[in-house]
Amino acid sequence: MAQRYEVRLSGSGGQGLVLGGVILAEAVALFEGINAVQTQSYGPEARGGASKSEVIISDESIDYPKATKIDLLLSLTQEACDKYSVDLKEGGILIADKRMVTKLPEGNYKVYHLPIIDTAKEKAGKVFVANIVALGAIAGLLDSVSIENVEKAVLQRVPKGTENLNRRALALGYELVT
Repeated sequence: MAQRYEVRLSGSGGQGLVLGGVILAEAVALFEGINAVQTQSYGPEARGGASKSEVIISDESIDYPKATKIDLLLSLTQEACDKYSVDLKEGGILIADKRMVTKLPEGNYKVYHLPIIDTAKEKAGKVFVANIVALGAIAGLLDSVSIENVEKAVLQRVPKGTENLNRRALALGYELVT
């Protein structure tokens, strides 16, 4: 891992991306023992407007908690991809939902155009676990966190009675990239 690694989860309000960022930061900090900080921002509307959650991962102290040169960008909507891909650094990773993001930005980075929302709906059985499917894909691409530790963090945060659904969603996302 580089000294500082910046992850941005973006989409629309209500897709659970803030929770996704919190889970990722907890998996890295609590279970991997690496420094992590999470921040979020919403558009003027809580649901439906563009939202983002950022996680900074570093093996050193984190002196600035905002992402400026994104290493990994998740975009679950076209609006979020258009708005936030400008910060994706050269050589970075873009994970975009295959159905919702139809126009990929041009640039020198690796693209994973994945059926995240469709996987949540059709294979996991609930569209609202798309954030957990996305976390599985992210865990499969990050060197700084294991899928096992992301699962631990997921299980600490999801509502009781949804553990198996979320475990399955996480595994399905992981399988999309491995």
